[in-house]
Amino acid sequence: MAENSLLSTRRASLADSSIFDSKVTETSKENLFIGSATYVEEEMPQIETRVILVQEAGKQEELIKALKEIKVHFVKMESMEEFEGLDSPEFENVYIVMDFQDSVFNDLYKADCRVIGPPVVLHCSQKGEVRLVTLVHHMGGVIRKDFNSKVTHLVANCTQGEKFRVAVSLGTPIMKPEWIYKAWERRNEQDFCAAVDDFKNEFKVPPFQDCVLSFLGFSDEEKTNMEEMTEMQGGNYLPVGDERCTHLIVEENIVKELPFEPSKKLYVVKQEWFWGSIQMDARAGETMYLYEKANTPELKKSVSLLSLNTPNSTRKRRRLKETLAQLSRDTDMSPFPPQTPKSCTKSSKNSTPVPSKQSARWQVAKELYQTESNYVNILATIIQLFQVPLEEEGQRGGPILAPEEIKTIFGSIPDIFDVHTKIKDDLEDLMVNWDESKSIGDIFLKYSKDLVKTYPPFVNFFEMSKETIIKCEKQKPRFHAFLKINQAKPECGRQSLVELLIRPVQRLPSVALLLNDLKKHTADENPDKSTLEKAIGSLKEVMTHINEDKRKTEAQKQIFDVVYEVDGCPANLLSSHRSLVQRVETVSLGEHPCDRGEQVTLFLFNDCLEIARKRHKVIGTFRSPHGHTRPPASLKHIHLMPLSQIKKVLDIRETEDCHNAFALLVRPPTEQANVLLSFQMTSDELPKENWLKMLCRHVANTICKADAENLIYTADPESFEVNTKDMDSTLSRASRAIKKTSKKVTRAFSFSKTPKRALRRALMTSHGSMEGRSPSSNDKHVVSRLSSTSSLAGIPSPSLVSLPSFFERRSHTLSRSTTHLI
Repeated sequence: MAENSLLSTRRASLADSSIFDSKVTETSKENLFIGSATYVEEEMPQIETRVILVQEAGKQEELIKALKEIKVHFVKMESMEEFEGLDSPEFENVYIVMDFQDSVFNDLYKADCRVIGPPVVLHCSQKGEVRLVTLVHHMGGVIRKDFNSKVTHLVANCTQGEKFRVAVSLGTPIMKPEWIYKAWERRNEQDFCAAVDDFKNEFKVPPFQDCVLSFLGFSDEEKTNMEEMTEMQGGNYLPVGDERCTHLIVEENIVKELPFEPSKKLYVVKQEWFWGSIQMDARAGETMYLYEKANTPELKKSVSLLSLNTPNSTRKRRRLKETLAQLSRDTDMSPFPPQTPKSCTKSSKNSTPVPSKQSARWQVAKELYQTESNYVNILATIIQLFQVPLEEEGQRGGPILAPEEIKTIFGSIPDIFDVHTKIKDDLEDLMVNWDESKSIGDIFLKYSKDLVKTYPPFVNFFEMSKETIIKCEKQKPRFHAFLKINQAKPECGRQSLVELLIRPVQRLPSVALLLNDLKKHTADENPDKSTLEKAIGSLKEVMTHINEDKRKTEAQKQIFDVVYEVDGCPANLLSSHRSLVQRVETVSLGEHPCDRGEQVTLFLFNDCLEIARKRHKVIGTFRSPHGHTRPPASLKHIHLMPLSQIKKVLDIRETEDCHNAFALLVRPPTEQANVLLSFQMTSDELPKENWLKMLCRHVANTICKADAENLIYTADPESFEVNTKDMDSTLSRASRAIKKTSKKVTRAFSFSKTPKRALRRALMTSHGSMEGRSPSSNDKHVVSRLSSTSSLAGIPSPSLVSLPSFFERRSHTLSRSTTHLI
């Protein structure tokens, strides 16, 4: 192979205890290599493996044939006199001898040479393993004998052995041999790199390769899920007790005794081994997770204490009651010691002056402190058990989640934790140095601004956080395993991450209730009573602020949904002051804003109206940089109209030929003429009357008018030639299809657009010819119709048929795009 066609990849160094009898091959960390073999030799010279056939070995034809098949350079050596002449820094010599009892072997052994027998070469010739070493050399790799910290990849056919365990502990990727073969096939691609994750991840050794698992003590749903995960991770599963099983996974909280005596070759492990292997993307060591029978004397004693079906049940009930009372005292999170007279104690952090007769106010304050302490512990658990491990660099198997996913899930949890840690410390100090006149309200007033800053970002996006967790758990097996491991820990109290994350959403209302209760038990002359009222008010303001922010956030999300749904939607639709009011599905009844019969969606915002039509052909899907897919846009943008352009809203009367119709009289700022846009509402969810009132109210707000109802006019459909008859008939649909086809044909054969001046001249000519004769009945009807519309608009315009600039621009754009395609 030519030198310049070497694969540009991370320099590798393959190693093993035997260069031929190789089931494991490693690649080592070096500088990035891109270029020719000359550069490799200057940076790190390539050492070629050479076989030396000693004496009788050089006469074995089968051995020589095998070396030729695996394409390894070899020479013959008749005696030790030739030894020094064969020593070269360019080669790594491997000596093959026939008789290990011969003196030549002893001499080679004393010289620290690598000596093997012919079966090793014959074995490698049959399996083709030496070819891996050769290919890695050709692609810029370097062979290593031993596994060390510089190794970046381990190529293995199995999931056992010392080198495999070291690779797992160091987080070194463990690859299948196919990785090298596939890289060799793509060696001529200029920009290809075998170390890129997208390519490399296809050939990683799965955690459960060579493993046959069985599951004991799990529910049917859990067992089915774990069996599916087993197959996804390269393993197989069989029923419990099958002799072919390599591992028995036990639910240690359920199973107290195995139903059979396991064989010595069977690993009996806890479920944490299963999920841990998936999480770090490699088979974990079994010794750390071995299942042990829970039959210790202490456990038996505790079980006997709970057994109440014996003759001594009365005594045992009493003992159980005492045990539970002691447990309750031990788990009480209050820092206060037993009550002692106030005169016998000194106020300190470790000695709490508790009134001889506890007041109701003290009891509520104690509950407030205890719940705050519990809440801080929950936040600490979320951060330490979930967030910190996910953010750690150098995770085995690579990052479990992307940084943006972690940010979405946890949001401002660390900031909330910091604020409540300070509140807890202040409450603890107050309770340790308790006095009825101490102000609890001041503590919450002190941190009210911090609460306003930290809570809205989390509460507003909690649903998004929850959806991200659910989605990632379904799509990412390692994250699912991570949650399984950590949610089973006692710190979580068997609660899921979603259940823990909902606590911040519930905390502020809970605090407000406790402060209200505290205020009830505070004397009127106590100065803390007014302070508590202020604190409660500040918490309500925080919650109001959260709700307002949440409403704004949801409104912004709705606008983003419109932008994604409408193809070509203007970017200036996105605005901090804008919110979506209503969406209405309609059908166009005139020639504007699009052809009659077109399905049109109207998006009413507080200051504008987005008009979009249904796309005739939906192409492709949208994919974000992070791999998330969105459905293709189903609507096509027509016009974004400020509500100030709407001059009148026409409520078309209901007749036999006209149902659910309305019209808008609009005047674009660049035009002197008005345009009539007529629609038929296609949904009965929103009554037409409510829709028109809603529209007029926002138009009035935009133009600063109080009389919104004066914008609505009731009109007969005949006055504007508006009808909805046969809109859904087959004949009507066929007619519209023919019309669209004729327009497309006209555009296709129109190689140049008609100049605007020519259009004006033609209109002037037709207008002049019309003035020279008496108007026909049809002309009179048109004039009367237009004059009635002008009177409605309150302007002296003689015509309503002028084409506005934005529709004119739309037609020209279509003409240009079609001509360009031709």
